[in-house]
Formats: sequence, structure tokens, C-alpha cells
Amino acid sequence: MIGKLFDLLGIYITALVLILLGMLISDEFLTAQNQLSILNAIALLGMTSVGMTFITYSGNMADLSIPSIMAFSGIMAVAFLSLGLIPALLIGLISGMAIGAMNGWVVGRFNANPILWTLAVSFFMEGFMRFTWSNNQVYPDVPGTAGDSFVGLFRLKVGPVPLIVIVMFLLFCAGHVVLTWTRFGAMTRLVGSSRQASWVSGVRVRRIILLNFLLASFCASVAGMFITSMNKLGVFYLGKGYDFKSVTAVVLGGVMLSGGKGNMLGVLGGVLVMGLLSNILTFMGVNTFQQDIVTGSIFITVVGLHQLRLRSQGRDHA
Repeated sequence: MIGKLFDLLGIYITALVLILLGMLISDEFLTAQNQLSILNAIALLGMTSVGMTFITYSGNMADLSIPSIMAFSGIMAVAFLSLGLIPALLIGLISGMAIGAMNGWVVGRFNANPILWTLAVSFFMEGFMRFTWSNNQVYPDVPGTAGDSFVGLFRLKVGPVPLIVIVMFLLFCAGHVVLTWTRFGAMTRLVGSSRQASWVSGVRVRRIILLNFLLASFCASVAGMFITSMNKLGVFYLGKGYDFKSVTAVVLGGVMLSGGKGNMLGVLGGVLVMGLLSNILTFMGVNTFQQDIVTGSIFITVVGLHQLRLRSQGRDHA
């Protein structure tokens, strides 16, 4: 019982320790402006982490095409802004989800290695975008208000709270409901725990895998349009690194890399911890490259601990 409680609350205990540390480092840490700044900084990571949770929870470890989905959805939205803001956003969303549907179909139908396949897709999509747009950036400078509205999307606020933060929390809430209270969530847990047992139980494994990749691509596409709006341009390299950061947040949040265990609340805690840590390191004067070293070290440590835990359960092959 204590172990299960720690699995759920352990990451929030870590977050509390970081908050106390931040208070000691700077008087500005607990200000409303800084806290909103932290939430704004982790919003994109939060969105992609919601999607990555479905991938990892279903036993497919990670989707390494997430950065390409983000870039492609954003560049497609910008390319079609002449049709209006809403049609452009829909085209961007559908374009990104098409990649997710292909990933899910191949991994589910042919039992392809999800890491190798999505890595290959990422390379292909980067080359495709560079070739199609001649390695150029695409700017939202179209006649009318669609371009300005798209650029303002990232900067839009509802009261004092940025829209991007609200969208992140909505995705977390929706993801929690789907994983915890729906039949689809239960089947995803079964597929992640044992694909063979899922087949025997009559679960349509291929469909479940397809839907999980589709949900991941939806979250990445939403994040892609926000990051494109933030940068005021569409280009193939937007989204770089969000695959690794998302997996880090997911495993920090307690989702087992072997699948079938974890929850969305824990992943939210993982995202918050990464945001708090980055903010504290910034107050300490640690630059971005050094922060990457810290993040990488945390990921290596957590993965190592997961492997030891699996080995203790006789599942070190997972």
C-alpha cells in the first residue's frame, strides 16, 4: 500500500522539495509572474508528454517522430493560411495525425519495432519538408487577418493565464479520463502489460495500438501549431528534442517503459518537476547546454532504476 502511494505521490514530493529549494535560491521564485512563466515554459512539453504517455503505456516505449509531427503540422498550417485560420489549423492537425495513423498501422499490423520505425519516419519527414519547401522557412505573411491571428495564438491569454497553459491542462484532464475511466484505457493497459494475453482475451490489439499512436500525434500536432505560432514561422527543425524530453517526463512520472503501469497525474508531476528544475537552474545561472546535461543524467538514472525494478520482477527482457 505504501509502495503504491509513493508511486502516485513520489513525484509530487520531489516537486515540493524543488519548490522549497527554489524559495531558498531566489525571492522571486514564488512570485505569480515566475510561476506563470514556469507553466508557460512547460506547456509544449506537457502536450507532447500526454501523447507520449499513450505510446509508453501501451508498451511501445516511445514515438521518435514526435518532433517531425510538430514541425509538419505547423508548416502545413502556415502554408494554408490563405484559406483562413480555422481551415489552416484543421489542415495542420489532420496532416500531423496522418503520420500518427501511419505509425500506428505499421507498428500494429506488422509488429514493427516502434523505436526504429518512428526514427525512420522522423528522418524521412525531415527530408520531405526540406525538399518540398527548398530548405526554406515558411512565414505566415498572408493577406487579411489569418496570419496575425495565427502568430497571436501562442500569445493569447484568458485573463492572466496563457491559452497554451489552459490547453495543456485540458489535454491532461482528457488523457486522465481516457486512461483511467474508459474501456479503451483498460484495454491499453492490458496491451501494455502483455500483448499475448491481450490477443487471447479478444482485445483488438492492432486497433488499440493505432488509436494510441493517433492520440499521440494529435497532441504533438496541437503542440506543433503552438510552437510554430511562437516562432512566427514554419520550418522542419521546430520540435527538435521534444521526443527525448517527453519520454523523460513520462518515466519520471512513473510510467513503466515496458508498458501497462502508470497514470497521467504522475506524468503531469514529471512535467512540473522538469519545469521547476529548469527554472531553478536558470536562477543559478546554469546555461541551456548545461541544463541538457542535467536532464540527460536524470533520464539515465531513472531508466536504470526502471531496469533494476523490472529485473527484480523477472521482466528484465521487457
